[in-house]
Amino acid sequence: MKHATKLLLTIALVAFPHSFIAAPTPQPNIEVKGYYSNDKAQRGRTVRAAIVIEIPSGYHVNANRPLGKYAIPTTLKIEAPKGVTVSPVTFPRAIVRKLKATNNESLALYEGRAILRFNVTVPANYGDGWLNLKARLRYQSCNDEVCFPPKNVDQDLGINVVNATERVKGTNGWVFGGK
Repeated sequence: MKHATKLLLTIALVAFPHSFIAAPTPQPNIEVKGYYSNDKAQRGRTVRAAIVIEIPSGYHVNANRPLGKYAIPTTLKIEAPKGVTVSPVTFPRAIVRKLKATNNESLALYEGRAILRFNVTVPANYGDGWLNLKARLRYQSCNDEVCFPPKNVDQDLGINVVNATERVKGTNGWVFGGK
């Protein structure tokens, strides 16, 4: 009987290997998108920009200044064309939580939507009609039980560049305030 049970178990493991192995917790699908506060950027002026992180319910990412000694911080690096100035990034206020997985150690994190803002100044003599920033977001996502390997997400932020006298319209008010 022992051999028959072993044989059935072996057949079951070969035929249905995934049924008997615990599936790892899937990494969350975190959306990262870039936005400008205007529909166009004017030469010689500053336009506001942002990277928005959409974090699914039940997950979080470590803040830019995490409290946990092993937590990997969220960082954002912006690469701009020559002459274009990018201000330091303003990170949102972190939420402080104590989680079972960290023995109730306090952690600084972002949940839901995190908006990272910065300003972009286009020089008056900027020659191109298009401005493209390259943003690199690095974050570590976790749930209450496990943290996933850090991830890098590259995002291009493009915008038309016009003369300072040309009209521009405000946009993406939900990111920058307003309508």
